Amino acid sequence: MSVSAKLVQTPKFLHDQLLKSQPTLKIYDSMTTQKRSFEPLQTGKVGMYVCGMTVYDYCHIGHARVMVAFDVISRWLRAIGFEVNYVRNITDIDDKIIARANENGEEINQLTERFIKAMREDATALGCESPDSEPRATHHIDDMLLMIDTLEQKQHAYAASNGDVYYAVDSFEDYGKLSKRKLEDLQAGSRVDVDTDKKNPFDFVLWKAAKPGEPQWDSNWGGGRPGWHIECSAMSTKCLGNSFDIHGGGHDLQFPHHENEIAQSEAATGCTYANNWMHVGFINVDGEKMSKSLGNFFTIREVMKKFHPETIRFFILSSHYRSQVNFSDAALKDSHSGLTRVYQALKAAEASLQVNSDDALDMTAEAQDAVNDYTREFIEAMNDDFNTPQALSVLFSLAKEVNKLSREMDDAQSIVKLKAAVVTLKSLAATLNIGQLSPTDFLQAQIGVVGEGQMSDDQIDQLIQERNDAKANKDFARADEIRNLLQQNNIELEDSKQGTTWRRI
Repeated sequence: MSVSAKLVQTPKFLHDQLLKSQPTLKIYDSMTTQKRSFEPLQTGKVGMYVCGMTVYDYCHIGHARVMVAFDVISRWLRAIGFEVNYVRNITDIDDKIIARANENGEEINQLTERFIKAMREDATALGCESPDSEPRATHHIDDMLLMIDTLEQKQHAYAASNGDVYYAVDSFEDYGKLSKRKLEDLQAGSRVDVDTDKKNPFDFVLWKAAKPGEPQWDSNWGGGRPGWHIECSAMSTKCLGNSFDIHGGGHDLQFPHHENEIAQSEAATGCTYANNWMHVGFINVDGEKMSKSLGNFFTIREVMKKFHPETIRFFILSSHYRSQVNFSDAALKDSHSGLTRVYQALKAAEASLQVNSDDALDMTAEAQDAVNDYTREFIEAMNDDFNTPQALSVLFSLAKEVNKLSREMDDAQSIVKLKAAVVTLKSLAATLNIGQLSPTDFLQAQIGVVGEGQMSDDQIDQLIQERNDAKANKDFARADEIRNLLQQNNIELEDSKQGTTWRRI
């Protein structure tokens, strides 16, 4: 049932079209609040760091949006010719992790390994490629200590009497430049509890002094563990250098996490930290912010019990990555209907042409002329800050054309055009990693448990055979009764000259 996570090889005709169009990729930069032409630090190469998960529980639907968004971004960057180094960290030491392990009565490593495995399973089910690197916080303690030591030597950090080490926000003149917040305004309206060990209430911890029973590492300041913010600064610069092209994450990380990363990294290295900042919008559930306290908190696994994982991916792509999205069963059902339109078009074409997704993706010049406009519009959409809703609109138009040509099939020219349309639809959709399953596999995919409102494939096939027998015996009342029974169980029948097929709705 899972979507295949794979590196998309750009088809030759699409690759040629990309080169011919000489596309200019534009990305919205959260720092400048402008859409800018993308210029990597090193020609042909992109370094991208995305803040990953804190592994103490199963990933929720908000995590899914970040996973899918940056998966598509990395895929498209590769499709247009960049060599991408995609780094997404894993936070495997944290207050929440320690608390959850204690609640469960298990070792921290057991807890984190279990949820790292679950996270990767969820990402694979959603059709996401693995990042090129997944650095873990506990594997980079020495890099964090080195950065903290540098900050202290440069007078951006200080050791407090309680054994903690803090970053001095007053020491960094540009603090607040990403979130557009001024430190004096924050201080004026602050309700932050004053920690007597801090010089400023907004100073944040770089190194936490060890508490009894907690994991700890040796340092110049005594036993302890790193603060959350220093983890990403140390791991990103270790993997990508002092400066890199793209830093991404959820919108909720912009302040204070990303703001603090900038302060730490730029104070330590003297270099611009990231050239482009990308933030994925919030997901609301039925119009309200997702929260466990509100009872509207859904893990990816819970949602996949009700909807195909590719439907969830399609839902995420149906909104621009920067926009706020409302998650609901109705929205997922709409997404399933939209994705079904694509697969039904491919199914109709397969029936007409006897071709499938494994056919060669190159085509004649004559055939390519018939689909150039679709390809051009798709490229323009994706190069406009990864506008996946507009790109999906192009795929819908192309699916409509495939359906039209499948019905015609009256001359050799129609066959050529249909083949070109099918190849183009599959190829463009491949850059988003949707539409790559067998149409029958998707349309007949079973979600949930047989017996809980679900019929098994064998039960459906048996009823279809009974219906065929009834029709042969001219017992049309029984045939209609079976069709109605199947419809009541969300099974749609499709009769054609080739026989009866079915799909789940």
